[in-house]
Formats: sequence, structure tokens, C-alpha cells
Amino acid sequence: MSLKNATIFIILILLIDQVSKIYVKTHFVLGEDVAVFDWFKIYFIENSGMAWGTKLSDLFPFISDRTAKVSLTVFRIFAIIGIGYWLYNSIKRQQSKMLNVALIFVFAGALGNILDSVFYGVLFDDSIGQVATFMPEQGYDSMLHGKVVDMLYFPIWQGYLPEWIPSVGGKYFTFFEPVFNIADVAISIGFGILIFFNKKAFPKTEDA
Repeated sequence: MSLKNATIFIILILLIDQVSKIYVKTHFVLGEDVAVFDWFKIYFIENSGMAWGTKLSDLFPFISDRTAKVSLTVFRIFAIIGIGYWLYNSIKRQQSKMLNVALIFVFAGALGNILDSVFYGVLFDDSIGQVATFMPEQGYDSMLHGKVVDMLYFPIWQGYLPEWIPSVGGKYFTFFEPVFNIADVAISIGFGILIFFNKKAFPKTEDA
């Protein structure tokens, strides 16, 4: 795989991710949903933390939410620089194509969510009770304090769990409850490739 092809692939994933986020942000009120099928909805929420809305301040209560947000964003920036360097070296050294594809998905997905965190606070105004405006006179927050836009929701099954199940029996349950975006899908695909095709991604070289 060449650097040119990898770049095209990354740009394509970013475009799909950002176009979907910008469309939802500029056409939906926060919390609004549209049913595509019974098991699939476009459901607009915003995530200011890590996966599934977890915040660093939840893990480290001695720091404020805003400090935690900036720390997380800065960490993500350094992490994606590292992933990008890994991808560049992997392509230059003609390493496993499976590894390159996995790194492309992870890099593009991580970059897509970082763009939200870094820029969306100044590119959009608030979505609470209104449809946000792109490039307003004043955004809903400052740089590095943007919230990640999520919209893909798959409530495939909803109902009460059987009473005989320990701890959660009798409770209302939704599968699949988390709401996510295209960037999350790309990251998941990348990590899935690394896990399930580990031997192809990291082939062992036999001794001469």
C-alpha cells in the first residue's frame, strides 16, 4: 500500500464522518431522533468525554470537568501523532497490508473525533432546544472544549430481563444501548482487525 492510497482512504473516512456530524448538528435539536427502522435510529447526542460518555473527572474526582476535557483532548492529539507515525513507518517499510489497513481505520477514526473535540466548540453554537448554526458569531465553548457528535443508535432489542438472571434480572434492558458515530465505527474496525487478524497483521519472520 502506498502513502497516496492510505491518504485517500483516510480522507474518505473523514469526509463521511464529518459530513454526517455536521448534517446532524445543523438539522437536529439535541436529543431528537428519527427512526430509520425499528432497530435503527438517528439519535443526536453529544459526548464530552471518552467512550460511552465516561469523563476523566469521573475517574479522577480531584480535577475539574474542564481540566479533564482539555487533558483528554491533548492526550488524544499526542496519541494520534503516534499512530500516524506508526502508520507512516509501516507503509514505508512495506509491512503487513493488514496492519496498514487497521492503522488507517484507527487513525482516521481518532482524527475524526479529535476534530470535534478541538474545533466544534467554536464552529457551532448550542444545540439545546435549537438547531445549531455553523460558524456563528460565538460558539458554544472555546477551542479544545468541543463535544463529540454521536448519532447512530441500534436498539435491536428492548425489554425486561428474566428474573432468574443474577443482579440484572427484572430490569429494563436495551441492546444495543450506546450511541456512536462513523469515527467510532472506523476505530472499532481497526481494532477488530488487529485482534481477529493478529497473525496476518504481525506475521512472524522465520529465522534464516
